[in-house]
Amino acid sequence: MTTAETVSPAERVDAGTTAEWALMVFDQRATVVAWTSAAERHVGYSAGEVVGRSAALVLPFPEDAPTMEAFIDRCRAHGGWSGPMAVRHRDGRMCEVSLRISMLRGQGTPARWLVSMATVNGTVTESRFDHSLFGISVRDPHLRCTWVNEAMGRHDAVPRDRRLGRRLTETWPHAQAEMFEQEMLRVLGHGGASVREYRTWLRTGPRRGHVFAMTLQCLQDADGQALGVCVISVDATESRQAQERMAVLGRAGSRFGSTLDAMHTSQELADLATSLFADCTAVDLERSVLRGEPAFRIGQQGRRSPVLLRGGLASIREGAPESPWRRGEKIVLPRPSRLTDHVLSMGRSYMEPVLDSAPAAWAGQDEARAPKIRQNGVHSLMIVPIRIRRTLLGVAVFLRTGNPVPFQDADLILAEELAARAAPALDRARHHVRSAALMLRRNVLPQRASAGTELEVASRYLPADRDHGVGGDWFDVIPQAAGRVALVVGDVVGHGPDAAATMGVLRTTARMLADMDLPPEDVLARLDDTVQGLAAGKDTSNHALMVFGATCLYAVYDPATRRCTVALAGHPPPVLTDPQGRVTFPDLPTGTPLGMGLGSLFRSAELELPQGSVLGLYTDGLVEARDHDIEDGMNRLGGAMAQPGLPLEDLCTRALETVRGRAASDDVTLLLVRTRLPGAAHERAGM
Repeated sequence: MTTAETVSPAERVDAGTTAEWALMVFDQRATVVAWTSAAERHVGYSAGEVVGRSAALVLPFPEDAPTMEAFIDRCRAHGGWSGPMAVRHRDGRMCEVSLRISMLRGQGTPARWLVSMATVNGTVTESRFDHSLFGISVRDPHLRCTWVNEAMGRHDAVPRDRRLGRRLTETWPHAQAEMFEQEMLRVLGHGGASVREYRTWLRTGPRRGHVFAMTLQCLQDADGQALGVCVISVDATESRQAQERMAVLGRAGSRFGSTLDAMHTSQELADLATSLFADCTAVDLERSVLRGEPAFRIGQQGRRSPVLLRGGLASIREGAPESPWRRGEKIVLPRPSRLTDHVLSMGRSYMEPVLDSAPAAWAGQDEARAPKIRQNGVHSLMIVPIRIRRTLLGVAVFLRTGNPVPFQDADLILAEELAARAAPALDRARHHVRSAALMLRRNVLPQRASAGTELEVASRYLPADRDHGVGGDWFDVIPQAAGRVALVVGDVVGHGPDAAATMGVLRTTARMLADMDLPPEDVLARLDDTVQGLAAGKDTSNHALMVFGATCLYAVYDPATRRCTVALAGHPPPVLTDPQGRVTFPDLPTGTPLGMGLGSLFRSAELELPQGSVLGLYTDGLVEARDHDIEDGMNRLGGAMAQPGLPLEDLCTRALETVRGRAASDDVTLLLVRTRLPGAAHERAGM
């Protein structure tokens, strides 16, 4: 039961965000069945142009649902959908709106879906619009309730079965009910919208006043005639409480971005959230933030799964016993569930006010988290993605243990705002890491490789992500005594400053060893020791310089004998093209990747390079890709190299364009050397 009264002018809520909601209703086949004049103002279509047609006319398919039917299935599984979306205007342009799709239920009929779109002064309203408690009901021209959502019952304590088929005065017997019905009839008469505010107390709960904003909009059929009125009730009390907490957040949140250290910012976020509303907060960073790797895009399937590392951790309990992982450790993601589906695949927040830790629930099936949940009395949970547009920077997890009150929508609003304020600082840290890695790569790699008068050289390097990727590929051409030339190509596992720094150490070490005129197998053995030393010195409490290994090819060409001595450390074999255009991949001892501690297994072999032949050294990113295997890539490389008359620079470009698949997922380095024809060196020297 409830009591209600209208609010005084001094207490009126700001209804600006509700008056201009654009509404439409579609059925289980995604056919639009009702339209509003506000929707026509937003997207340009009249009711006659939309009603009876597919909702896809206005709503584009999201990235994670290839068809409107698949999108409806997703909405049905999750009880709706909310978030920013670009909708189609009648004039062909795309309009950014904050959109919410809510499930409505009737008596013995399939569900209907109410789509509400909103902009405020040209700016998309997101967090407040998405997560306030929206009570929705649809009433026919006789004001009988035909459709209603679950949240409406939490506003006035009227069960759905008691509400359906009845008028407001039959289920809410108060003086204000008759006044609201008169307003509904007025809206049906002029086909527009109206906003009213009222206060209510629930007699079944704590006697605390709630202020609600009630929006009424006329629903129209294909002829523009009134089908009924849609009533949306918004609890503005929680918004007021959230605004008060936002003021606290505004004063405290200014600290974000004081450094370019993502781990430091993560800890600040965890500390602040725990002081404001959570009993335990964990901030997990996507690996790209710490290592400058290509960013993880929300909803982009088939590229890679996100890798999360614990960046911040705070708890009201000493030692944060609620967490299975410490700072810097890799997070084990739970098996596919609503949690991972919401946050990682859709980029949406997830809240479980009363956490179900039963064995059948996702929390009970999570081997890492379930014991901690039970042992520490975790009873309420929120997970919020930290993102810039579609780029996932991390995930913030909020728990309640000591505070017996479950998380509410106001808490989720605050958590999302907190994550939104931390996101720019983390994005700046990601860009800083990437810039540092790019600068390191530019400083350590040769800008133009030269091998003197005996060899012609051409080289190319392409990152997997041309805009954001910084990998560990490297190459070098090192002149030695007596006209010999050392050729090196290597590939450090990973991306970002870790890989770039390791690459820099290995390249510097290789140049030093080349000056010592060591055999190729001995050079690889020394590089193997170097990688082991880097890995052994790793500080696991910090995210800096994590070394996982590398592959390498080291060769020495002697122009006096025209022979090239080659040794491999887990690297692909070179490709050799003779002056007649015949292509071979020499059968060489493969060796083990650097860092395995098996330097005694490195072996070298000699190749004869006739005058005018081309030797190609490359990393596996050139011949390996998701859309073909390595044998196919090597065959394509061989075909591209069978062009003996091409200038070397053109041959290098052709090989990259021909061989590198569009689905390549790793960096690519290609180094080509051509032995000069008789007299070419003397002609070059005389120029």
